[in-house]
Amino acid sequence: MKNAIIKGFMFILFVSLLAACGSGDANSSAEGNNDSGEKKVLKMATSADFPPFESYDTEGNFVGFDIALAQSIADELGYELEIEDMDFDGLIGSLQAKRVDLVLSGMSATDARKENVDFSTEYHRSGEMFISKTDAGIEDLESLEGKIVGVQLGTIQEEGADELASEYGFEVKKTDDVSILIQEMNSNRIDVAYMDKTVALGYMESQGFAGFDDPTSSSPGMAIAFPKGSAIVEEVNAVLAKFEEDGTLQKLKDEWLAEE
Repeated sequence: MKNAIIKGFMFILFVSLLAACGSGDANSSAEGNNDSGEKKVLKMATSADFPPFESYDTEGNFVGFDIALAQSIADELGYELEIEDMDFDGLIGSLQAKRVDLVLSGMSATDARKENVDFSTEYHRSGEMFISKTDAGIEDLESLEGKIVGVQLGTIQEEGADELASEYGFEVKKTDDVSILIQEMNSNRIDVAYMDKTVALGYMESQGFAGFDDPTSSSPGMAIAFPKGSAIVEEVNAVLAKFEEDGTLQKLKDEWLAEE
């Protein structure tokens, strides 16, 4: 009788332990599902003064080719995209300080920048243009002598203008963003704006400016910038290759860069 009581007690204890273990596993699984169901955040920085690559719409939302490309990449990799707007010349610093995961901002993958950040494969190549008012009579590099040429700080156009200034005899004026360049030109504080060709074509169409291609330009294409040693560069490159192959990249270009 005593043995039967002991066996019965042991059986109840065993069943209770199994139930407890099963309950623990179920709770652990639910927590795991919650964790895996939450998308990781991908922090992106841009300088939203560069239509059609990045700007704001009338409701204050980020729009543009780079914005759409970044969202497509984030969706493909399962990230939630967060975008921070800042001055262009602060973008590299934000990557070096690892405040953001990547930069899409019409940034050319120059050798100088490669010393401080890593780049994806190129996703677009534009070239550069000089634009001016139609009555300015500026049609080529020789026409720039004695003029004031505006550029955006931190851009490849700033570097190019500094190199060309002494040869062609013009003064370089630098501003924080492209929209200020247009204001400066409309107010006759600069004679010419030097910028990315795609952006320039947009301003020529919307405001009736004249312009010409920079014949000396051989700038590298645009690429996505990352902090040095970033673990997601290869993942992003794989997505860019897929988008190139399946037509996603061309579809985005047709939508946002049609003026080219």
